[in-house]
Amino acid sequence: MSWMHSWRKRMNNSQNTFAMPPGSDIAWCPGCGNHMLLKAVKGALQELGIDRNKLVMVSGIGQAAKTPQYLDVNMFNGLHGRALPAAFGIRMANRDLTVVVESGDGDMYGEGGNHLLHAIRRNFDVTVIVHDNMVYGLTKGQASPTSQRCMKTPVQPRGVLLEPFNPLAFAISLDAPFVARAWTGDVEQAKQLIMEAIRFRGFSIVDVFQPCVVFNKLNTWKWFREHTCAVPEDHDPSDRQAAFRLALKEDKFPLGIFYRNERKRLYEDLAGNERGPLYARPAPGAEAVRRMIDSYR
Repeated sequence: MSWMHSWRKRMNNSQNTFAMPPGSDIAWCPGCGNHMLLKAVKGALQELGIDRNKLVMVSGIGQAAKTPQYLDVNMFNGLHGRALPAAFGIRMANRDLTVVVESGDGDMYGEGGNHLLHAIRRNFDVTVIVHDNMVYGLTKGQASPTSQRCMKTPVQPRGVLLEPFNPLAFAISLDAPFVARAWTGDVEQAKQLIMEAIRFRGFSIVDVFQPCVVFNKLNTWKWFREHTCAVPEDHDPSDRQAAFRLALKEDKFPLGIFYRNERKRLYEDLAGNERGPLYARPAPGAEAVRRMIDSYR
């Protein structure tokens, strides 16, 4: 316990700008990849020089969704799988805000899969960081959408039968404008990719491998290290077909930027939104509200 307390204290003090208040505790297990991802996020926010008063972090439910609670930022913690609708509303209400979503593979690709599909279609300016540990950690270890075949869990004691969901191929197939993958064994690369995603004007998603040391005994730190590789140096992220082929790579999982399409328009810029953000529009008077109600009678 003394080692864990000392380790947490060092990590909390490593990036003072967004560090949580002194005396706060982190409820993740020792050795969890979330610790290193939190460090990468802190580093990215600090290096970008983001004003915490203009930053909102949004999450659903799960171990990954606890992340905003461990940062000194504005946050919204919602329902399981429902982070994206809240993020969308926040972004539309005030376009001056930087909106970052923290979610797990179950929260984003399972319960939240339908929201992810339409968030990509709409292309609003939000960054999504997915903590992908290939298991449901908060609810004690059942298979998630990205669990590998044959992985045994308390709910799948004979092994997972289904093929894992491929989030990067899914996102690229829908022409998501920014798609990348990192892993917590390389905090510096993860930080740089998160910075690129936040800088990008449009919907960006970074899938981050992070081991769950308690409930996923298959995909360990060693396993991720042996089953990942760098995106090839000659890869052109503007080539959608090449990005899709790279996302389908099966022998090793590439790390880096897969796809970038800066030509897509933002939802905020489409017709009907020219009156500006919602918070800046004048509130309707009582008579206008009454007429609107009467129109539905």
